Amino acid sequence: MKFSQKTILVEKIKESLASVLPVTGIVLLLLITIAPIDAPILLSFLLGAVMLIFGMGLFTLGAEISMMPMGEYVGSKMTKSKKLWIIVLVSFFVGVMITISEPDLTVLAGQIQSIPAMTLILAVGLGVGAMLVVAMLRIVFKVRLKYLLLGFYAVVFALAFFVPESFLAISFDSGGVTTGPMTVPFIMSLGVGVASIRADEEAENDSFGLVALCSVGPIIAVMILGLLNNVGTLTPEAYEIPVLTDSREIFMSFFTQIPHYASEVVMAVGPIVVFFLIFRAVSGGLGTKGLGKIMIGVLYTFVGLTLFLTGVNVGFMPLGNLLGSTLASSWLKWLIIPIGMIIGYFIVSAEPAVHVLTKQVEDETSGAIPGKVLSLALSIGVAISVGIAMLRVLTGIPILYVLIPGYAIALILSFVVPDVFTSIAFDSGGVASGPMTATFLLPFAVGACTAVGGNIAEDAFGVVAMVAMTPLIAIQILGLVYKLKQSKASKTTVSEPIVSEDGQISIDFDSVIMVEPADSISATEDVDDDIIDF
Repeated sequence: MKFSQKTILVEKIKESLASVLPVTGIVLLLLITIAPIDAPILLSFLLGAVMLIFGMGLFTLGAEISMMPMGEYVGSKMTKSKKLWIIVLVSFFVGVMITISEPDLTVLAGQIQSIPAMTLILAVGLGVGAMLVVAMLRIVFKVRLKYLLLGFYAVVFALAFFVPESFLAISFDSGGVTTGPMTVPFIMSLGVGVASIRADEEAENDSFGLVALCSVGPIIAVMILGLLNNVGTLTPEAYEIPVLTDSREIFMSFFTQIPHYASEVVMAVGPIVVFFLIFRAVSGGLGTKGLGKIMIGVLYTFVGLTLFLTGVNVGFMPLGNLLGSTLASSWLKWLIIPIGMIIGYFIVSAEPAVHVLTKQVEDETSGAIPGKVLSLALSIGVAISVGIAMLRVLTGIPILYVLIPGYAIALILSFVVPDVFTSIAFDSGGVASGPMTATFLLPFAVGACTAVGGNIAEDAFGVVAMVAMTPLIAIQILGLVYKLKQSKASKTTVSEPIVSEDGQISIDFDSVIMVEPADSISATEDVDDDIIDF
C-alpha cells in the first residue's frame, strides 16, 4: 500500500467515524435512560459500530479506486461503439447482474416469508435491467429526465390501485433498497462514462438520473408480481434477539457470521469484476495499465463491505427491533416519532452509497453543489421521512395517503428547478435508503408496530419508501433556492465607465454588484480591483 493510499484510508475512516458516532451516541443515550437492555446486547451493538466504522472507510476507498473507474470504462466503451444493440444488451445485463448481487435487496427479501427470496430478487433485477436500458438511451438521445419520471410514476400509481394492499409497501421499499452500496458506484459511473462521449453542455448534467430511473423499475416489477401472486398477505420474518451470556459468545456471534456475509459480498463483487475483465478484453483493453490499482480497490471493497454487513446485521438489526418494541410498549410510545427523526437525520450520513454520491456530485458539478450542502438536505429529508413512517406505525395511515402527494410535489418541482437538481434529487432518494435503513430503521419500525398491535406488512414496511421519497423534495427545494439566487444576481447592472479630463478610465466598483458565477452557490465574493487593468 502506498503512503498516499494510507493517508486517504485514514481520512476515510475519520469520515466514517464522524458518520457512525452520532447514531451510536443517540442509541447509547436511549439505552441508558428510557430503554435499558442487557449488557451483552449493548456490547454487541458497540462491536457492530466499530465494524461499521472500519468497513465503511475501506468500502468508500475501494469504490473510488475500483467500482467507479470500472463503470466509467464500460460506459464510455459501449457508447463509442455507436451500436444501439450493444448499449441495450450490455445495459440490461449489467442492471440484472448488479441488482441480483445487491446486499440490501437480499436483506429485504430475507425479511419476507410469504414470497421466495429469489423470486423477489429476480423480479427486482429484471425491473432494474429494463430501466437501466431506458436510462442509457435517455443519455444517448438527450431525453429530459423529468418527462420520463412523470410517465413512469404515473404508471406506478395507476398500478397501485389494483395491487393488493399488502404488496404496496414492499413494492416501494424494493425501489429504495435496490440502489445500495454495490449498485450506486457502478451505475453512476456508468452514466458518467456514457455522457463523457457527448460534447454538448448538458452532457455532465445528464450523467445523473440513472439511479432515479433504476429505482422505479423494481416498484413496477414487484407490483406486477403482486398482481400475479396468489398470496393474500405477506408474512414478515420474525426477529430473534440472540441470547448472549459472556464476551466469548458476543465475539463468536460476529465471527461465525463473517464467512456468510463474505460469501454474499463475493457473489456481489465477483460477477461485476469478471464482467469488467471480459468486457475490457473484448473491447481491446488487453493491457495491464491501471488494472493493479483496480484490483486493490476490489479487495478494499470486499473487506469493507464484509465488515459493514456483518456489523449492521449482527449488531444493529436485533437492537433496532428491540429498541422500537421497548419504546412503543411504554407510555412514551409517541416518542418514537421525534426519536426516529433524530436517528434518521444522522443515519443517512452512515450510508456508504451517500458518500459516493456526494463526492461524485461535487466533482461533476465542479463544486457548484457542495457535498456538505447536499448531505444536509439529505439529512433533513430523511429525518422528516422517518417521522412520517413512525406516525404511520402508530396510526395506520395508508401508505398511498403519503406517497401520492409526496411524489406529486416532487414531480411538480421538477418543472421549476434546474434539471441537474431534479436528477440529483431522484438519485439521492434511492441512495439514502441503503443498508442502514434496511437493517436498523426497518427493524425499529417492525418492533414498534408489533408492540402497538399494528399490521406489519402495511404499517411498518414502507419506511424505506418514506426515506426514498422526502430527499426528492428537500434537494429540489435546495435547487429552487439556488435558482432564485441566480435569478436575483443576474438582474444586477454594472455602472458605466467614467472618463476623466486627462483620458483616464475608471469604474465605480462601489456601485457594481457582481453576478454570481454559475458554478458556485457560495455567497458573492468581493471584487479584486486588480483584475481589470486599463
